[in-house]
Amino acid sequence: MNPLQKLWCRTFQAALRLALPVLPYRDPALLDRVDQVPEVLKDHSLSRPLVVTDGSIRSLGLTAPLEEALTGAGMTPVVYDGTRPNPTTQMVDEALKLYRDNGCDCLVAFGGGSPMDCAKAVGARLARPRKPLGKMAGILKIWHRLPLLIAIPTTAGTGSETTLAAVIVDAETRHKYVINDFFLIPPYAVLDPAVIHSLPRSVAAATGMDALTHAVEAYIGRSTNKHTRADAEEAVRLVFANLERAAVHADVQAEAAMLRAAHLAGRAFTRSYVGYVHAASHALSGRYDLPHGQTNATLLPLVLELYGSAAAEKLARLAVCAGLGGEGEDCTALAERFIAAIREMNDRLGIPRTIPEIREEDIPILCAHADKEANPLYPVPVLWDARELEVIFRKAVGPDGK
Repeated sequence: MNPLQKLWCRTFQAALRLALPVLPYRDPALLDRVDQVPEVLKDHSLSRPLVVTDGSIRSLGLTAPLEEALTGAGMTPVVYDGTRPNPTTQMVDEALKLYRDNGCDCLVAFGGGSPMDCAKAVGARLARPRKPLGKMAGILKIWHRLPLLIAIPTTAGTGSETTLAAVIVDAETRHKYVINDFFLIPPYAVLDPAVIHSLPRSVAAATGMDALTHAVEAYIGRSTNKHTRADAEEAVRLVFANLERAAVHADVQAEAAMLRAAHLAGRAFTRSYVGYVHAASHALSGRYDLPHGQTNATLLPLVLELYGSAAAEKLARLAVCAGLGGEGEDCTALAERFIAAIREMNDRLGIPRTIPEIREEDIPILCAHADKEANPLYPVPVLWDARELEVIFRKAVGPDGK
């Protein structure tokens, strides 16, 4: 990246960092069980929620306790279960039509990041009915209050229940973009371990690594404060202590800890942002419809290695949090140990080291999308332009991911 571009990026990021204490971030009020949702709706004089979920979640019966609690309270839930991974503008339009046709008055997002992103986007369209979603991409393009949104995560990974972001794919171009606005932060979130217990193990693994990626990218960036650093450190500690027990053995206590980790990581990155792992991952998952958590997990050790000494000191501190070493050890050695531990955990969880779907002719497009998302917003340890980002995609398609 040329010096003028770097100056612009760092100036932009510095301005956001200075504004951080006065920006209207808020944390959702937390509920422990899905059967508490009807009481919240009653408190707001609401009775006809659109529940946004996906077909697999509903077929597993995971939404049944919520639907029963709502109907038992005399409410009329309407369910949209057409969300799929990497939600598109078409899915948002379908859910929006269902909301309007049935006279709904609020939203409940039930699922992982995809249903939550879809529900947030529906809310944004309701708040700004004359504004296409593509025109809301970027920062603070909504500026209107959404209908009440309650988020119920069914994965311990995205942290979307506490973030100001919605990630949407244009159904025609397959371009994936991020909408960022404080009005997208759900006022309520339900962290109920019973909801995630029946998840397929592969999903639990990938979404858990997504949470780790959020925490790491938030921590190593240049826009942190003591609160986001504390949240990210605790999230890393919880992931290393609990992810494999949750994903492989379906340990209930570990699942509860992973829900907490994902929430903390979401809280950290919604204030301190992510980095090039996410920018590249969004480009890949939008282009090839790949699971976002899995692409994050594959890319994370690759990008951390590329940052080199610029991230070593912070990665060393995270290595200590993860129980991989002690204070006072050599920073470079600790950072390398941390990166190796991520790669080894991916291996044990069955997450691939490469992304063979990447096509040579697509690399310029992928680089352009990643560059557009990341720069100037993401306060990464090292700044790269589209040309320099190419190395990430080429390493990801290499024989062993290195």
